[in-house]
Amino acid sequence: MQFGPALRSGGIFWVVVARIAVTADNGGMNEPNHEFVELLRRDRRYRVDAYALVFESLEFLQGELGGKPGAAGGAAEAGTDDESGQRPIRHVSGQQLCEGIRRYALRQYGGLAKCVLNEWGVRSTSDFGEIVYNLIGIGRMHKTDTDRREDFDNVFDFDEGLRDAFVPRAPEPRQERRP
Repeated sequence: MQFGPALRSGGIFWVVVARIAVTADNGGMNEPNHEFVELLRRDRRYRVDAYALVFESLEFLQGELGGKPGAAGGAAEAGTDDESGQRPIRHVSGQQLCEGIRRYALRQYGGLAKCVLNEWGVRSTSDFGEIVYNLIGIGRMHKTDTDRREDFDNVFDFDEGLRDAFVPRAPEPRQERRP
């Protein structure tokens, strides 16, 4: 879905941006100068849905790893509680996040995952890295000293990695019974 000039100033655009606010706990997203809105204006390569997918996939992955859903950061181990009694956010690598995005996209969109991601401007795992580092740049995700943008390059082939695992089988030929 492309946003025309009229929609960028209000209406549907703000509804879609609000989805990111809820997903990423970004208060103040309805402000026209909010850093995420500014990011979308500055870097038009990716649709807002691609950013939402990264946050949703991270939450999905954190749930699988046993950590608290939320933005990446900290290297705490899954299954341990912090002082507040809550599970800490577990740090994930670029490769782990790409794999989590792949599995989540297949779960959400099945065999259409590649088409959906392509429509949002995402054509390789390197694009996930660009999205993540855009979010790091505005303070919505965090990295460790060992994380690099290149960690997202060539993690999996989009054609193979986003192929729906469900392939219907042709019925087996019936064997005729002989009396």
